[in-house]
Amino acid sequence: MTATPLRVGLVGYGLAGSVFHAPLIAATEGLVLDTIVTSNEERRQQARAEFPDVRFAAAPDDLWSRAGELDLIVIASPNKTHVPVATAALEAGLPVVVDKPIAGTAAEARELAALADARGLLLSVFQNRRWDNDFLTLQKLLADGALGDVQRFESRFERWRPRPKGGWRESGDPLEIGGLLYDLGSHVVDQALVLFGPAVRVYAESDVRRPGAQADDDTFIAITHANGVRSHLYVSATTAQLGPRFRVLGSAAGYVKYGLDPQEAALRDGGRPAAAGESWGEEPESQWGRLGSGESPLTGGGAVVPTLPGDYPAYYAAVAHALRTGGRPPVTATEAAATLDVLEAARRSARDGTAVRL
Repeated sequence: MTATPLRVGLVGYGLAGSVFHAPLIAATEGLVLDTIVTSNEERRQQARAEFPDVRFAAAPDDLWSRAGELDLIVIASPNKTHVPVATAALEAGLPVVVDKPIAGTAAEARELAALADARGLLLSVFQNRRWDNDFLTLQKLLADGALGDVQRFESRFERWRPRPKGGWRESGDPLEIGGLLYDLGSHVVDQALVLFGPAVRVYAESDVRRPGAQADDDTFIAITHANGVRSHLYVSATTAQLGPRFRVLGSAAGYVKYGLDPQEAALRDGGRPAAAGESWGEEPESQWGRLGSGESPLTGGGAVVPTLPGDYPAYYAAVAHALRTGGRPPVTATEAAATLDVLEAARRSARDGTAVRL
């Protein structure tokens, strides 16, 4: 017998809701997109075109009175709403997925985790870049021991956007939780902690480079992990020449990978996992990284390493499985709090010009 699909309420239909969450929810066996919360008529029309059976609500509060009709709430609204909406959903008895960052502080993240635990409800954070193609490939190389003992991990999430686009993501208002430190920084720090474990020391440099910009748009974070690995993480909107996405140096070899995972671009362009089939998340051979020692990948040195396909659909498949079995979600709020510990330390370090111990 086929299980009844789990009904999902999606709060927010901006970039995160329309490009990432709605398509991935719809692509997941066992989940159905039931309700989208947005009062924007243009966004409603956009959603109807792809999801003709979806219902709409004007505000999150409209969902709590019919909590019994839903099985999961996904929060893809602006960062400043994450904590109050997640709190209300959990208090209404509903499991929750929150887009990153789950909160503005680690303390708030841990309070949400405690509330979810007390209610016996799933609470997960959408750290989709754990399912990037390069990250999955690097995890396999590490598991195979291909690099020896890793000494330094360099990760770059760089863009060339010399003019600010505006909006809350680039707002200088601390209540908006904008800026690249909390936006792209949430990704690169989470990946570093997954790969190399807890941080014990954080140093950061954070700048506002572009004319008219209000929030940080060029930030560097250095993490010393408890196991001795050093992570050097770069997030920027002002990079005229992009560096490698990953450069990982070990005692036996190094791995260098250029280019971003193709899944976001595919989703933005209307691509869908079901339509792509087995080719979803694949990239051309010209983008594959190289593994070697004593040579430059830019001159053809090292062995070509086929990049594993990216797999964003795996996140919601794991959420659906956890909901049905009571198991562990794919990303926990406690893990997200550890990332926020590092982000908060980075903000203090950049402000004071000193390293921060955790």
